[in-house]
Amino acid sequence: MAAPLRYGRVAIGLHWLSAAAVFALLGLGWWMTALPNGATLKFVLFQWHKSVGVTVLLLSLMRLAWRLAHRPPPLPAAMPDWERRAALLGHASLYGLLFILPLTGWAVVSTAAYNIPTLLYGVVPWPHLPVLPTLAAKAKVNAVAVMAHKAEVWALVGLLAVHVGAALRHHWVGHDDVLTRMLPRWRSPR
Repeated sequence: MAAPLRYGRVAIGLHWLSAAAVFALLGLGWWMTALPNGATLKFVLFQWHKSVGVTVLLLSLMRLAWRLAHRPPPLPAAMPDWERRAALLGHASLYGLLFILPLTGWAVVSTAAYNIPTLLYGVVPWPHLPVLPTLAAKAKVNAVAVMAHKAEVWALVGLLAVHVGAALRHHWVGHDDVLTRMLPRWRSPR
């Protein structure tokens, strides 16, 4: 079976939902960490950040399952080998961070000194990771998890800049369909 010429509706929808959620997480993360400790808004924003973070983890699982079951469109034939390898490495790294970041965030919450429960979107209780809340060295694990989460955020920001830049370069410089095949169709094709 030949690979499709563009991504399907499900892949496109999951991509853009994930992108919106990630940008929301970045905004929430920077906003909430800038607020003083004890601020009511900080608590609210942390709960939203956790909810959206779990959503990104679940969306990432759905995206991976969909990707494994559905072949993506081929890269342009004129694309050099080094660029193909870079694209594959970049996508693998993005997928990896979309799993690792929510997991380290979950580890941060599970080892936090305050032991505040997570209630997704104010409705669904979400458990702490097993074992972590009962560790004797919980504070040390928390410090490592916080440091890892912050480093991963910066890695994600860098990868997103490269990802968006590469898509725009393909569109404006390479004049190929790499960007447009991931854009939703707002009207019927001719």
